[in-house]
Amino acid sequence: MDTDDHEREMTQLRRRLAALTEEARKNDDAWRRAQAREMELLEADTLDALLERLTAGMRASYRLDAATLVIADPDHEIRRLLVPQGRHSGPHADVLFVDSVHGVAPALAAGRRPWLGRFNPTDHTLLFPTPDALESVALLPLTRQERLIGCLNFGSRERERFLSVLGTDFLHHLAVIAAFSLESAVNRARLVRSGFTDALTGWHNRRYLQSRLQEELARCRRERTPLTCLMIDVDHFKSVNDRFGHLAGDELLRQLAHCISGEVRGSDVSARYGGEEFVVLLPGTGAAAGFVLAERIRAAVAAEPFELPAGSPLPVTVSIGVAEHSPALEERDLKSAGERLLALADVALYEAKSGGRNAVARAANS
Repeated sequence: MDTDDHEREMTQLRRRLAALTEEARKNDDAWRRAQAREMELLEADTLDALLERLTAGMRASYRLDAATLVIADPDHEIRRLLVPQGRHSGPHADVLFVDSVHGVAPALAAGRRPWLGRFNPTDHTLLFPTPDALESVALLPLTRQERLIGCLNFGSRERERFLSVLGTDFLHHLAVIAAFSLESAVNRARLVRSGFTDALTGWHNRRYLQSRLQEELARCRRERTPLTCLMIDVDHFKSVNDRFGHLAGDELLRQLAHCISGEVRGSDVSARYGGEEFVVLLPGTGAAAGFVLAERIRAAVAAEPFELPAGSPLPVTVSIGVAEHSPALEERDLKSAGERLLALADVALYEAKSGGRNAVARAANS
């Protein structure tokens, strides 16, 4: 071998080595990005945050043209866990809730491995509500304990992006992490909901109210807006329990909570305070507007008799106390401010009852 041939071979070897080194670097970078994305899924602190990371987060991380998520939710439980409360975010446009995943992704019926192939409008439009000229797709089944609980869907405008079988193992591993994260997030949401929810009425409980009250007072101070509290109490509730039994009393409270819910805004904070007492916090609302809402609630409750389990319709009325907290930047003790607001609403409630019941009264400073 002459010197020129030797030099050419060395040059080719150097190029191959450089190409292999670059490929290894890219693979290492891809592995690190994938690991970071998986950790973000596992560390999502709320169900809402996880859904965002499974859709918009995946789309950004893997430079996709579309990323959607299908979740099996036949009993609407997960959707109820995501119902907006106060300042929490609303529904996700890229998340689809269905009774059965197989109905919208028949390609996954045959197995539990990712499906890669060309985009077919007939089969894939339901999975990608805005197809956006997609050419290839990857459908990742999310399974837990042999159950198909969802489907993570990637779409690309590149025809060859998801046609190779080489990426199946990586996508399968990602699907396993996503399924575990989804199940964990739903279970955490259930625990949070059960800890802050009154089992009888489905409203938030006193513990939740105490937490949110301080948050709303802090926002009130920060944004210089008022916060109004409604304290609602069922008139002559003891006589209902005495005459008809506690089961009838429970049913009355359930119907009352439903009636009040129809009058308040999604941004208001509603809670069962204890016994037959309910509290509604009205962020950004003064006492005058709160009084109007309280009158509307009082009239709605009194408008129609309540249906008891075993008896004729029962007329029901409520009394309501209204109190307002005005923002004060110098006020630092939010716990005391919350206790004072509830106490003022309670005093106003007592005035409404002592004045004949089925009435609304405002606190002196409101």
